[in-house]
Amino acid sequence: MKIMTDPLKTIILAGGLGTRLSEETDVKPKPMVDIGDRPILWHIMNIYSTYGHENFYVALGYKGEQIKQYFINYNTLANDITVDLKNGNIDYINKTSDNWSINLIETGKNTETGGRILRLREYIGKDTFLLTYGDGVADIDINKLIRFHKSHGKLATITAVRPPTRFGRLEFDGSRVTSFSEKPQIGEGWINGGFFVLEPDVFKYIKDDSTIFEREPLEQLAQDGQLQAYKHEGFWQPMDTLRELRLLRSMWDSNSAPWKIW
Repeated sequence: MKIMTDPLKTIILAGGLGTRLSEETDVKPKPMVDIGDRPILWHIMNIYSTYGHENFYVALGYKGEQIKQYFINYNTLANDITVDLKNGNIDYINKTSDNWSINLIETGKNTETGGRILRLREYIGKDTFLLTYGDGVADIDINKLIRFHKSHGKLATITAVRPPTRFGRLEFDGSRVTSFSEKPQIGEGWINGGFFVLEPDVFKYIKDDSTIFEREPLEQLAQDGQLQAYKHEGFWQPMDTLRELRLLRSMWDSNSAPWKIW
């Protein structure tokens, strides 16, 4: 059972170059790399939408026009249609549509993560808001995350996750291998998994376009005692490399995607 909270605006950072996934990102922005027949950006939006957060602000940069085109044509691509070539009318057959509001905002090709967030300040206003990266998925309970944030009263909550290891896991009986698992196992320690909850005063920690959010702003928030970590013990997976992309596609194609909570 999903316990709902008041819907919050959600920023998705979608402007980076994605250089470590150049096999795909030479021709498209990283958030548009597909898992199944939909871009990872669509998967991320579904995670938030499942918990009632459907007002998105997508910070565009590298090849942002492709993201605009995708959503401009979203209903046409997602539904059966009838096209009347005589008058140019398009009718949808048994139309189904997501109840999302998607604001696609250009934030500059070379702007750093902090700068992209700062450029969206006027759209966020004075309300608590959500933030995540456009290249990672998780089976996270967004509303549980929000309740945790509200419980501590600080300016920022970051989701801490266990890093997936890059290698297969071996188990032994002496020197005999008893099992081999190619799927990534949970690594040691905690890392930044995205899925932030932030108060608008966080904008004051960001100077300009050159600010990397993961450096000065988060470091200063931590020093000021204003950064809390929500420890997510469940599934989390970034899409930084071709190997990770293949893993996510394999999970989706085999109907075993842990992040598919909708």
